Amino acid sequence: MGKEPKIYDTAAKQETAILVSVIPQGVSDETAKEYLGELDFLVQTAGGIVKGVFTQKLTKPDRATFVGSGKLDEIKAFIKAEEIDIVVFDDELSPSQLRNIEKEFEIKVLDRSNLILDIFANHAKTAQAKTQVELAQLQYLLPRLTRMWTHLERQRGGIGMRGPGESQIESDRRMILNKISLFKERLQHIDKQNETQRKNRGELVRVALVGYTNVGKSTIMNLLSKSDVLIENKLFATLDTTVRKVVIENLPFLLSDTVGFIRKLPHHLVECFKSTLDEVREADILIHVVDISHHSFEDHIHAVNETLKDLKALDKPILTVFNKIDAYKPAVEQDEDGEEIKVTLEDFKNSWMGRHAAPAIFVSATDKVNVEEFRAKLYEMVSELHTARYPHNNLLY
Repeated sequence: MGKEPKIYDTAAKQETAILVSVIPQGVSDETAKEYLGELDFLVQTAGGIVKGVFTQKLTKPDRATFVGSGKLDEIKAFIKAEEIDIVVFDDELSPSQLRNIEKEFEIKVLDRSNLILDIFANHAKTAQAKTQVELAQLQYLLPRLTRMWTHLERQRGGIGMRGPGESQIESDRRMILNKISLFKERLQHIDKQNETQRKNRGELVRVALVGYTNVGKSTIMNLLSKSDVLIENKLFATLDTTVRKVVIENLPFLLSDTVGFIRKLPHHLVECFKSTLDEVREADILIHVVDISHHSFEDHIHAVNETLKDLKALDKPILTVFNKIDAYKPAVEQDEDGEEIKVTLEDFKNSWMGRHAAPAIFVSATDKVNVEEFRAKLYEMVSELHTARYPHNNLLY
């Protein structure tokens, strides 16, 4: 039997890392910087520390090594000089690119997908989350099996490297395919159990918290439900859906916290975690939490809305909650004459309300600012749905 392929565990100790990104045509330097900032945060969340960043503008990534040969040599020299442990690429690498780059650098090479998988594996607590992560890991590893068998490079026979190792790769491939099938069946079973649990919750109005990762959903969950949900300044701190019964002015409803969204999230990961997002699909009301203190919060709103669109949940009643107003810094924009003007929080409120017909609340969950206004608006939305659903039971509340 051959060795079973593994996912690198970057959470065991604080390893040093460098980030590598190719900036294609049409992507601004500012956007590329934002992506790399997010990748840096991912590395920190996984337990690493970033020591350097390398970017290269190319029409498209190099087919063999992702970056050009000159940039490759530059990175290699930095790795040796600074004794770097890991190189992390901001985009998914093909199996051949991964193999070629590892041969050049002779250290651990991760791409964004593998890094996110590592974080997910570290944060998964329930059977469902663990199964989803393992399924995603196996789907990631399957096309990369030949990379795990470096001894085959010494065999020069045949187009497909025919030889003794071929049967071992096929054996591993079958084993992984069997495991994938097993995990999919297990998830279907868990999904049925969850569906039964959701039905058993009765006919209470259901509200789901959605938003970009690390925007304060868990803080708001604790605020509304008076529970003690984990709060960390890390990406994907919440993987498992948490459901709490909340009562506002004697009106009960169910509130669920869900996994945060992120840009450039690998497709197979989205697919694996769609069952976790059933709470979003089946919710009556969505609370879209936005970190207004983040300079790219409007991009985050767009990323979340695109995911909601994929889940066919964008047509639900949505209450947008702009969180962290205590940390908001006035944005600088140019007027028609080219003069710089500062956009205050009040300016943004007025422009947002003017452009959107949807309800929005501006709060600081940490400092408990405008919390009563938030609760009142949420009560109004839940009450309206409850009244429509149970027209004869209104006297109870």
